[in-house]
Amino acid sequence: MTTQVKNMTEGNPSSLIVTFALPLMVGNVFQQLYTVVDTMVVGKYLGVNALAAVGATDWLNWMVLGIVQGFTQGFAILMAQEFGAGRLEQLKKTVGNSGLLSLLSSLALVLAGQLAAMPVLTFLHTPDAIIGGSILYLRILFSGIPIVMAYNLFACILRSLGDGRTPLQAMIAASFTNIALDLLFVMVFKWGIAGAAIATLIAQLVSGLYCLHAIRGIEFLKMQREDFTPRKALCGKLMVLGSPMAFQNCIIAIGGMIVQSVVNGFGVLFIAGFTATNKLYGLLEIAAISYGYAMITYAGQNLGAGRIRRIRKGTRSALAIAVITSVAIAGVMLLLGKVILSWFISGTPTEVEQTLQIAYFYLTIMSVSLPILYVLHVVRSTLQGIGNTLLPMLSGVVEFLMRTGTALLLPLALGETGIFFAEPAAWAGADAVLLISYFVVVRKLPEAEPAD
Repeated sequence: MTTQVKNMTEGNPSSLIVTFALPLMVGNVFQQLYTVVDTMVVGKYLGVNALAAVGATDWLNWMVLGIVQGFTQGFAILMAQEFGAGRLEQLKKTVGNSGLLSLLSSLALVLAGQLAAMPVLTFLHTPDAIIGGSILYLRILFSGIPIVMAYNLFACILRSLGDGRTPLQAMIAASFTNIALDLLFVMVFKWGIAGAAIATLIAQLVSGLYCLHAIRGIEFLKMQREDFTPRKALCGKLMVLGSPMAFQNCIIAIGGMIVQSVVNGFGVLFIAGFTATNKLYGLLEIAAISYGYAMITYAGQNLGAGRIRRIRKGTRSALAIAVITSVAIAGVMLLLGKVILSWFISGTPTEVEQTLQIAYFYLTIMSVSLPILYVLHVVRSTLQGIGNTLLPMLSGVVEFLMRTGTALLLPLALGETGIFFAEPAAWAGADAVLLISYFVVVRKLPEAEPAD
């Protein structure tokens, strides 16, 4: 296997960002594909109650995943900076200590997740008809947190070195594994919701092993025992980068859980419609996440190389590309949204009609607001790439306040549909903080290199 390490400190920024992001987009499409297949199999073969049971776990599951991704992405910022500066020995120590921190964090998350699952679902007013399925689904997924942590760390190591292709290949392998096992475990073995959860974990294991195999083939990352020796200063620096990102994702998820608690009060059909659109949320956000990963690596490598003007130029290019992409995706969803949503929904004709109406109205609002979300990902990731994770964390706090405030107050005026505006309001609030932060922070970076 040939690993495609890429130096992003030379060459056209637009071309670099797009060529780095495209494999990530395709990989994320496959990742979302197996999430979508999970939902389709559960919704079509197990019914509306099972779909609602899985949907009721979304934000709690996302919170744990967000903490995992926050730590690993934070660790990868320092990896990208060391690689951009050419400090390969220090890069190996950074990778080794990131591995130790990831292991300890994942074990702590397993314990916390298992203890919190039932109290949180109860707090969220999860209906009695679905809470049994929800808790079973979470217990299985949370048992596999070390697997999820390992995949995310290995993928972030590769991305920090400019390799977006290997995580793509890993995700393709995982997607086909998950789809096959979903059909086997749910439709053939009749394992129900548990089968969907087990299939997801096995797929994550496949993707993690694939990325690990690729890393072992990188000559300058041949690890020695001393690279795994805990170094207090290095671990502290890694946690300073990773903790704010993990906290940011955590508080965003808490806001989402408050929204879910409001949604849970509107009945099973509303939960099912809300869930169907939330599963498409991942598809809507795919390109945004990919541009974000590209900007973390691009900004980190160029900061390490002292190329500040390239960071500004690349950010402008990424914003233009991201906005154009978001408009195109919104158009597709507005045209084909009802058809796509219908794949997730089963039941009596009346149940299907009501659920589809709820889901498509929510999808319309999300689609029209997509440019706001895409600006958020580009600017936040650029700030994180240059090592500032505190201001993006502040944007996460504002996002939390806007999401929860809208979810709690707007339904009082507009009824249950008011809940659909919580996400766009959260994105807009975060954008306001991030754009101001970007102009302040980037202006202070030293002008140390010649113009391109």
